[in-house]
Amino acid sequence: MPDMDELVAGVIRSAADRVPAFADRLRAAGISATSIQGVRDLDALPVLSKDDVLELQRERPPFGGLLDPGADVRRVFQSPGPIYEPQLTGADPWRWGSALAACGITRSDVLLNCFSYHLSPAGAMFEEAGLALGCTVLPGGVGNLDLQAQAIADLDVTAYAGLPSYLKSLVERYNSAGLDPARWQLTKALVTAEPLPGDLRGWLEQRVPVVRMAYGTAETGLLGYEVEPGAGLVVPDGVLVQVCDLDTGEPLDEGEGQIVVTLLRPEYPLVRFGTGDLSAWLPGPAGERRLAGVLGRVGAAVKVRGMFLHPRQVEATMRSMDGVAAYRFVVDRVDHRDTLRCEVLPSPGAHPEQVGAEVRDRVKAELRLTTEVELVEHVEDTSVLVDVRLWDSG
Repeated sequence: MPDMDELVAGVIRSAADRVPAFADRLRAAGISATSIQGVRDLDALPVLSKDDVLELQRERPPFGGLLDPGADVRRVFQSPGPIYEPQLTGADPWRWGSALAACGITRSDVLLNCFSYHLSPAGAMFEEAGLALGCTVLPGGVGNLDLQAQAIADLDVTAYAGLPSYLKSLVERYNSAGLDPARWQLTKALVTAEPLPGDLRGWLEQRVPVVRMAYGTAETGLLGYEVEPGAGLVVPDGVLVQVCDLDTGEPLDEGEGQIVVTLLRPEYPLVRFGTGDLSAWLPGPAGERRLAGVLGRVGAAVKVRGMFLHPRQVEATMRSMDGVAAYRFVVDRVDHRDTLRCEVLPSPGAHPEQVGAEVRDRVKAELRLTTEVELVEHVEDTSVLVDVRLWDSG
């Protein structure tokens, strides 16, 4: 197999020929495709942010000119922004199969996939990964805990993919439903999109012996996964992951920086893409480097129940709300579950309960999140979106 330098050089040359917008990006940076001979040469290309992608897609819908017009696209997804992502051909195109396999999941398993299939790619990502391993996949999504608990008993479900907080809810619902404990065969779980504090991991492992953490994004797929608890995240094959200085964009060997990704797909050259997540390198066995997981975020966006939420989305949603004099969204974490609360100061003369109901409905429809509405007499003069969560990252 070619080494990473050869792969990168080949992808850049092919992408410049196939995707005019990528060739334009190289020219704007003052470099040629043939000058990229390996990984280190990519440093000359500025990091591409999510906001950059969003702007490109607005100028040249739907993919910002970053997709080869002849590419074979199987699905299209919409993530918050909105940003549109193509699913390209190939088995397990997002590489999540490596993370499932690290949990010991094989073709003999029945996998309950508890990621959403609605517009965003997470549900399809894990279904494709499970099918590539030969698993039987149960498309559970989020919600219907009673039915999912019954299915675990009836179908001998042995594996899970989803949020760690949702797995906790599923275990609790199975227990409270009075289902036969002997029919609980779920022994392997891959969790992602939320932190996995040490106390939650310990709680889950009492019912699910193998719980492993992984990290990825909607745009790039799997970027790191555990092979043992708490020992950092192994970077999968087929993708270049760097931790880069926030100011210069240069790759770092030590210290905290932004996770920057280059996909090795010339038909969709997402090259030097900044995820907006902060991390650092940890030493692994035999000189291997592992990601430290997500240590924070670049900028103002926060992740709520696995979905990114940005102040500008909040402002766009609330801009035309009648009866709202002031508001603030507060993200917290209670019993290992993300909560979203909207503090609302009703306008004089408005009907508070009606305003609260309209805010709940608008947030559900436009932000795809359920929020508690708290009617208040004063809203603190802070950002429209604040994150007060605290957790142990172990």
